[in-house]
Amino acid sequence: MKINVYLAQIDIKFGKPQDNFSQIESFVKKAAASNADIVVFPEMWNTGYDLTRFSDIADTNGNKTKELLSKLASEYRIAIHGGSVAVNEKGKFYNQSFIYSKEGQLLDSYKKVHLFGLMNEDKFLQAGDKKVYYQINGVPATGVICYDIRFPEWLRTLSLSGSKIIFVPAEWPTPRIMQWRRLLSARAIENQCFVVGVNRVGSDPDNQFGGHSGVYDPLGNEIISLNDQPQGKLVTLDLDQVDKVRGSMPVFADRRPELYN
Repeated sequence: MKINVYLAQIDIKFGKPQDNFSQIESFVKKAAASNADIVVFPEMWNTGYDLTRFSDIADTNGNKTKELLSKLASEYRIAIHGGSVAVNEKGKFYNQSFIYSKEGQLLDSYKKVHLFGLMNEDKFLQAGDKKVYYQINGVPATGVICYDIRFPEWLRTLSLSGSKIIFVPAEWPTPRIMQWRRLLSARAIENQCFVVGVNRVGSDPDNQFGGHSGVYDPLGNEIISLNDQPQGKLVTLDLDQVDKVRGSMPVFADRRPELYN
């Protein structure tokens, strides 16, 4: 079985939600025109890390984001992994992903579990505490957000569901872009699955972001890595590779969880 994934590597406009919502619609159209099954966006694409203004610009209960993604998914008959957005829930702020089917139905959502102190997330955001599982065209998948990939125990916990794809939206700064690529590859190797990482490009007042959105196969091979410019790219994943790799080396069956605590 194969699935076409479109990487939407965008330059997020700092603190300008309306401009960013317009970008999303443009990239969904491009992804649909390329016959993608799913389009994937970066982290915090509605506001960027304009943390001090979240009271004014974060999406209340994610309502605007959910309305737009549902509409675009059903209109263009394409699944959407909505990267993540800044959400305001009764004065508490979250970094949250929303995932939609091609029928426009919300499949699941995920609040970032590990908050990144170097970008002050821990000072402004609340951490999530729930797993996420969904199916894209019958393919079991899961997802995390950016800094989460530095915690292999969390991704292993999620992968025990049998997920064949891990989606990773991010705002990963340029100075650590090699770590981004190596961590994505490592998570693919450990969990014997495809890892799809979509990073932003451009800059905000404090950071330059390095792009290099990429896809890694169940052996950790880099199928594609984009550059540091805004762009979209279609990649075809052959999901039979997951079963082949897991069948030849039964890592999950050989675990010793009774020793891990």
